[in-house]
Amino acid sequence: MHDHHDHDHDHGHDHHGHDHHEHGRGHADSHHGDAHGHSHGEHVDDHEPPLERGAGLGKVLFFDCFSGVAGDMTIAALLDLGVPLEVVTDAVRTLPFGGYRLDVGHAHRSSLIAKTFDVVVLRKQPERAYFEIDRMIAEAPLDDGTKALARRIFRRLGEAEARVHRMPLESVHFHEVGAVDAIVDIVGAAACLTYVGAEVVVSPLPLGRGFVRARHGILPLPAPAAVACLASVPTYGVDLQAELVTPTGAAIVAASASRFERWPSFAPERLGFGAGKATFADRPNLLRVVLGEPTEKGESPSTHVVLEANVDDMTGELAGYAIAALLEAGALDAWATPVTMKKGRPGLVLAALAPRLAAEAVTRAMLRETTTLGVRRVEASRTELARRMVDVETRFGLIPVKVSEGNHADLLHAKPELDACARAAAAHGAPLRTVIEEALLAFRAR
Repeated sequence: MHDHHDHDHDHGHDHHGHDHHEHGRGHADSHHGDAHGHSHGEHVDDHEPPLERGAGLGKVLFFDCFSGVAGDMTIAALLDLGVPLEVVTDAVRTLPFGGYRLDVGHAHRSSLIAKTFDVVVLRKQPERAYFEIDRMIAEAPLDDGTKALARRIFRRLGEAEARVHRMPLESVHFHEVGAVDAIVDIVGAAACLTYVGAEVVVSPLPLGRGFVRARHGILPLPAPAAVACLASVPTYGVDLQAELVTPTGAAIVAASASRFERWPSFAPERLGFGAGKATFADRPNLLRVVLGEPTEKGESPSTHVVLEANVDDMTGELAGYAIAALLEAGALDAWATPVTMKKGRPGLVLAALAPRLAAEAVTRAMLRETTTLGVRRVEASRTELARRMVDVETRFGLIPVKVSEGNHADLLHAKPELDACARAAAAHGAPLRTVIEEALLAFRAR
């Protein structure tokens, strides 16, 4: 990795090396092309037991960004909070590229011990366009929540770059190393946040000053792409010549936070620290995340919303297109139900289930792609089984199987990924159902 004078902030390149993260002290190993978590440095016992999936449902996850935020610091802090490293490695392993290694370690800041997270690029990487990366994430066998959040974060970053450089979104490219950094940080952070399942609240963000060298010249700090990502996010200036908020960090918090407060009303339960690389005279270079129970009276905040609209003048083709647009906007599920409306008119109720953080984007898609004049919103909470991906070996090749499981043996479900089975069936000239059946048999044989 490089220091901040060598950064390329053009076209969405966050490049982490803005002196915010602790560089990996381990050596390059032989794991070329896979997402292996690699610990280094002195051994430090984790002070908290690992968090279970969904441990934050109904709770608040507060990002205390007193020294700013970056993608690597976000993942480091969530790992220190108790998210298992496998949540990150399993998520990024689903992506169809390699040539990098993940290093996880510890750093001392003002007598505090914090986690560090570093993406070490091991070989030359291609330049990647925004839509190529979006398609990569959309087609990866990630859980629905992680996939929707990762795509929303990347879209925020891509739209910011398009706005800064006065170009259409389809023309935005992420340069070489920076593309790997940004993809891993965004998908890893989305996987961690989805795993915890809490409402994300973020403090106002401090912005430093100065300049940074980019591929095409000198840029002012905060970086223009970071400022564009922070539309509607409260910020304040600090007298510090440093890049405190990177474009990737800005996109993560802007796309995942439900609100911004200096400190929310909640009872803290556990905390984690993610370290940046630089040292500052007036503050420790840390990101603090705190998980706790909300203390305000009333019901716990809902985790999802159901959005509905009645329409009586849409064809089936338009309804099908609208459902696809709702899923593209971040809905976890979308459907149409035939109903009889006033004056005996046949119609449809178009509905979508969305995470609270995606509700506005899904609402806009429903208003844009249907003829309705209004959208109903019903707050909802969802209990989810823990999910993981397992690759099984079949005569048709490796097939990923999505496994959902609860606390009892009778709550284990396994489902081969349909797209992977379809590709294998086409490649071998076999019936799709045969590939699915063999993948299930291989999984049960484990």
